[in-house]
Amino acid sequence: MKKNSALLGLILVLKTCFCFCQSADSAHLEIQTWSLHTQSTTIGQFKPAFNAKYTDTSYNSLSPNAESQGSQTMTLFFGARLWQNASVYFNPEIAGGSGLSKALGLASASNGETYRVGNPDLTYATARLFAQQIFPLSEKRIYSDGDLNELKGYKPEKYIQLTVGKISLADFFDANEYAHDPRTQFSSWALFGNGAWDYPADVRGYTPSVILEYISPNTELRGAISLLPLSANGDYMNDRFWESQGITLELTKHLKLNDKPWNVRVLVFNNTAGMGNYNQAIAESATNKTLPDIISTRAIGRTKYGFGISTDWQVKENLGVFARASWSDGHNETWAFTEIDRCFSSGVVLKGAAWNRKTNDAGVAFVLSGLSEPHKNYLKLGGKGFIIGDGNLNYATEWATEIYYGMSFFKNIVKLTGFYQLFVNPGYNADRGPVSVFSVRLHIEK
Repeated sequence: MKKNSALLGLILVLKTCFCFCQSADSAHLEIQTWSLHTQSTTIGQFKPAFNAKYTDTSYNSLSPNAESQGSQTMTLFFGARLWQNASVYFNPEIAGGSGLSKALGLASASNGETYRVGNPDLTYATARLFAQQIFPLSEKRIYSDGDLNELKGYKPEKYIQLTVGKISLADFFDANEYAHDPRTQFSSWALFGNGAWDYPADVRGYTPSVILEYISPNTELRGAISLLPLSANGDYMNDRFWESQGITLELTKHLKLNDKPWNVRVLVFNNTAGMGNYNQAIAESATNKTLPDIISTRAIGRTKYGFGISTDWQVKENLGVFARASWSDGHNETWAFTEIDRCFSSGVVLKGAAWNRKTNDAGVAFVLSGLSEPHKNYLKLGGKGFIIGDGNLNYATEWATEIYYGMSFFKNIVKLTGFYQLFVNPGYNADRGPVSVFSVRLHIEK
């Protein structure tokens, strides 16, 4: 913990020095030539013991015993302007810790910060390293206040943007206003994104990609081609993109409902990789009199495709609602995100100004996750994926409910959030659970 605190202190010192070095002229024009931001997120979780008719440690079950786990991530966000309408970004990151039961046994796992972290020790990785070029489509320009990986300055009102490099697809797609960032909002996996979208990523959630976007005040259209891992949930990417790649397309409309912002997004995806096939694994197990093994059926050229719909609406000044629905074909194995083939989620977020606490917020949401028939049958016969598999399956929809209350301090630099989550039929198994999870999250961002 002392090493972590020292590193965070060094990050904050670097940021102070870096900001001091920006020219007064740049500050006067409110145009950044470079920027440096930092974030640190620490999460502690506890679950009491729960009832389970069976648990086999050789499978991917959530442990029925009482358990505590923690995680931490620390990230630097460097940005620099290259020339007019062009910039480059670099995000070194240190991450460590573990989800409950090594993030196994739940389709919509409880800690969004550990869905890619399998090593409990703090380890370094380059999270993002990418360049962007804007091609203006209008003379009118609008001012951007800047953010993580976004410089303060003026942008065209309409433009085409090209992004090339290592990124997280979740930064660009399915950007729901109220349920998108597990560091500051809801934490469950299927609440910060479309659960059935098997989005391309390495084990930490990042991947080399090329993204092309059309941006206008009312309409956004973006598409990406991304590398996929060599193996399911793997850390090494397959650079033979002609035989393995993820293609993602999304249309976003910015509308008004009762004169309040209403956003609608429609996403489609198609992943091609050396996936295994559930029905083939079942057939081979019947022939060989063995448990089904998805790995033994992997073959180049297999696909997984699907869609997701996401919407959010600011009902009132301090009240917002959101909903998502997603589906994947579910014939071939999950390759990058989590084992969900059908998903629906919805929730409500309240801003603290409604009860005279302007820097506070609260939210409640639920998730229903399901599987395709081949996926169900595979698990029922004793198969397992990289997230779930109890050795047997009394199938039922997995229900997840999440409630949080967040308090911000020091001009919103520090946010402390408490959570309660309830999981019914964990891993789609009615023979296990329900499971309660209690969490505390400390997020620092500057």
